[in-house]
Amino acid sequence: MDFSFSDEQLMFREQVLKFARKEIAPRAQQHDLESRFDWESWKRLGEFGILGLHFPEEYGGSGADVVTTVLASEALGESGVDGGLTLSYGAHTFLCADTIFAHGTEEQRRKYIPPLATGAKVGCMGLTEPGAGSDVASLRTRAERKGDTWVLNGSKMFITNGGIADVALIYAKTDPAAGHAGISAFIVEKGTPGFTVSRNLIKMGVHSSPTSELVFEDCVIPAENLVGSEGNGFMMAMQTVEWDRSALLAPFIGAIAFLIERCTRYAQQREQFGRPIAYFQGVRHKLADLKIFLEAARSLVYRIAWCKDQGRPLNHLEAAVAKLFVGDWSLGPTNDAMIIMGGYGYCHEYDVERIFRDSRLAPIGGGTSDVQKVLISRLM
Repeated sequence: MDFSFSDEQLMFREQVLKFARKEIAPRAQQHDLESRFDWESWKRLGEFGILGLHFPEEYGGSGADVVTTVLASEALGESGVDGGLTLSYGAHTFLCADTIFAHGTEEQRRKYIPPLATGAKVGCMGLTEPGAGSDVASLRTRAERKGDTWVLNGSKMFITNGGIADVALIYAKTDPAAGHAGISAFIVEKGTPGFTVSRNLIKMGVHSSPTSELVFEDCVIPAENLVGSEGNGFMMAMQTVEWDRSALLAPFIGAIAFLIERCTRYAQQREQFGRPIAYFQGVRHKLADLKIFLEAARSLVYRIAWCKDQGRPLNHLEAAVAKLFVGDWSLGPTNDAMIIMGGYGYCHEYDVERIFRDSRLAPIGGGTSDVQKVLISRLM
């Protein structure tokens, strides 16, 4: 296993870091405070090539490997970009667009991937429902075949980008009696009759990323909007775990690197009792814990990315460990960062408070920590 990065990968990571610090991060605090999606930053991410980085050039991407994609995602977090924007990027690129690319027909790829890769259109993925989160097999949204169409009825909850998406990848039951094997995936475009955004949710963190409830009432879509084969939806959703445990976790890791830089500099400048607080053991230990978490999380996440590049089957035990570690164990370091910064850490203008709030999503989104423990113990 080779964790070394090429000169080209490191150079690209530095380019992303500089770009994000200059073009995107300065607006992060304001958009978070206003709970407003940053369309200008989205446009610039598309122009820079981030949104379609790993897709082949013929579909509007750059053909980057997984490790390079994860490096870019981590650099976004390290730049100080808000977690809402990186969450929207992850849901758009990896949960929606990549699923269409990996399982869709060539016609679907040609139609949807280029505008999604450039950011001209926004994508979302609808799996979770009001009564079906961790228990995916219990979802109730139905899709019934009628001639050359499918008719969708049901609702989806906590959908990232749901309120702004042009392309929605929706999972629905096509065979209610078949459990996981009765789930299929469909492309539903914005403006389709019967498809509405019922409400946008107000959240504790990731404020600039819109999270919505979607409703389908006799929503008729063409038969060719089925992605992959009928009954293959659950398997397709589970394959997104490879991205979820690498590129989607990477911004959280980058944010820890951002906190380390910010807190170290503050500890060297802030004086109490006649000397910088960096001289006090309690502060030093917190900084050390931040660094320990960062290096351990990087090792877990980049191992998954490297294995995906090598074409190795996903090790679900390793994936669950990575998700649980980054999700649960990031709460301590982000809390320590607030303590180091004192009263400033509790104020919105100093970034730390925002990252603290954003980190609270990690143990919930993409598979709760309790579910990861069930998977880990079962696989053991």
